[in-house]
Amino acid sequence: MGRWICCLRSRVADLLMLLLVLALSCNPSTAATASPSAPHIKPSYSFGRTFLGLDKCNACIGTSICKKFFKEEIRFDTWLSSRLKLPPSYLLSYSGNYTDDAKSWRLVDITRLTSKYRHDQADKRICTSLLKTKTCSLERALRRTHRFQKWLRAKRLTPDLVQGLPSPMLRCPSQRLLDRIVRRYAEVPDAGSIYMDHLTDRDKLRLLYTLSVNSHPILLQIFPDVEGWPFPRYLGSCGRLVVSASTRPLRDFYGAAPEVAADLALQLLAVLRSMGTNDLNYFFYFTHVDAGTFGVFSNGHLFIRDASMLGIIDKEEGSQLIDGQQEYKDIFSCLTVDCQSAFVSCNSIREKHSFVMVCQELLPKLLKGKFLQPVQEKIDSFLQHCASGLTDDQGVNEAVAKLAELLKPLRSCDSRFAYRYPDCKYSDKY
Repeated sequence: MGRWICCLRSRVADLLMLLLVLALSCNPSTAATASPSAPHIKPSYSFGRTFLGLDKCNACIGTSICKKFFKEEIRFDTWLSSRLKLPPSYLLSYSGNYTDDAKSWRLVDITRLTSKYRHDQADKRICTSLLKTKTCSLERALRRTHRFQKWLRAKRLTPDLVQGLPSPMLRCPSQRLLDRIVRRYAEVPDAGSIYMDHLTDRDKLRLLYTLSVNSHPILLQIFPDVEGWPFPRYLGSCGRLVVSASTRPLRDFYGAAPEVAADLALQLLAVLRSMGTNDLNYFFYFTHVDAGTFGVFSNGHLFIRDASMLGIIDKEEGSQLIDGQQEYKDIFSCLTVDCQSAFVSCNSIREKHSFVMVCQELLPKLLKGKFLQPVQEKIDSFLQHCASGLTDDQGVNEAVAKLAELLKPLRSCDSRFAYRYPDCKYSDKY
């Protein structure tokens, strides 16, 4: 009898164990909790230093926003998919999302200073021309240069330190402009002084490298949107990637409704006008424009999306480069451009230079065939007069003024134009 009871107990125990195993197998979360050998794995996005360009520092832009990448507070659009892969490294720009609180997200543009191919070619050029090797420490090579040694000794950024750099912004530099660059350089925590005492050797190399490759992020820093300048907000950089507020390129609006096209054309003319006449007495001009130069925010507001081809002339101080200094060339002059390229003389830039370029390249594509006759015919005529005014500033002025007067009543006032709505319902100013 006792042996039978013992056998029964054993079978009951086996049955209970079987039921427990079946219950756990039907509930994955319970099984994961009960078994230390099967931990819950959180999807993660592993950054390579190579993708960000951190392996190239300090021949890079900066590191001010790296923490947000590593904390996943900046995410590429592809991360919203199930595969969670980094986008291809050969792209020039990426669309992303940015957060400060992990709850609300906003769109951002993540861009490189130049294409990966040009970056790679420039890196090879640094090694072969300075150290006679195929690969090298970029920082070590650039530190040896005569220009950077002058930067290390300098207390203040002066025109002779930027002579020969290819950026249009620095072709006609004034001391006032260079002081503004140092004072507002956002990749250091304690900016504010015109003297470079607060810049470490590393900071100086990053600033010099950025100015040599593409001055776009510097322009966003020294002329911020919060002060009314028509540029997207600079959020920071990591390695060779820059993060700024997102805009849609103007090319996306070439097929827009007539009232939208009229509104954007008027904004474009207003931006160019403000670039020529502003409280700081800086004259901004474009050396090149294309369909990606300007962008539009979600509220309909038009901004300068790509400032890399923007030159600056100080109307208050003028250029302080001595004749012949523009022709100075070294490795920093040739990182991403042809060393044989001739500089445009500061004295040859005319007041209506940018208007002519926009009338030639952008406004015809934006306004073509949008309106009924005779309005369309008048628009086309004004554009033609503006585009052909290479030697006649007065003619360009008149054509632009008449075009703006014609376009203004063709706009509409509704929520598509949130940047001026509902104010436009109550005032002709908007």
